[in-house]
Order: sequence, then C-alpha cells, then structure tokens
Amino acid sequence: MDKKNTDPQTSDETLYSLAELFKVFGDPTRIRILHSLTENELCVQDIADRLSMTQSAISHQLRILKQAALVRFRRDGKTIYYSLADDHVKTIMAQGLEHVCE
Repeated sequence: MDKKNTDPQTSDETLYSLAELFKVFGDPTRIRILHSLTENELCVQDIADRLSMTQSAISHQLRILKQAALVRFRRDGKTIYYSLADDHVKTIMAQGLEHVCE
C-alpha cells in the first residue's frame, strides 16, 4: 500500500519546484553564464564578450536566472553587475561538472 509522503522536503510541491529549478539548468547558455559567474561578478557586456553573444541575448537569460534566484545583481552607477546568488549555486555547478567529468 502506498503511503502519502509527509516529509515537507519531498512533498509534491517541493519536488515540482526542484524540477522547475533543473529546467533552468537545462539551457547551455544559462550554464555558460553561471560558469562565467563562478569566479567573480560581471556586467552584461563582460558576459556577452566572454560568450560571444549579444547583450540582448544575455539579458534575456539573466532575467530567467534572476527569477529562479540563481543570480543576484548590484548597481554601480549605470552599470549592473551580476553574481551567483549564493554558495548553493556554486556547489550545484561544481557537483554537476564533477559528475559529467567522471
């Protein structure tokens, strides 16, 4: 007989949220952006230059990453600098890289 899981960390809603988070990681451009931000914060132009993409394309992906709480930003005058939201994101990236490189 199946029992309904009452652990809040594995509730259907939580697992759905986890699936949505992994969808965000499913885009190669977003992964490249997150990888670029693992060492230091960058502005949109710096990211665009590193990835050989347009600022518009990078801004679109950063918007998705912000909505998923994977990046944060700070404003310095007219320039906005982006960085990873917290150490969890860096850990997810590092563990993912370790897994695919095994």
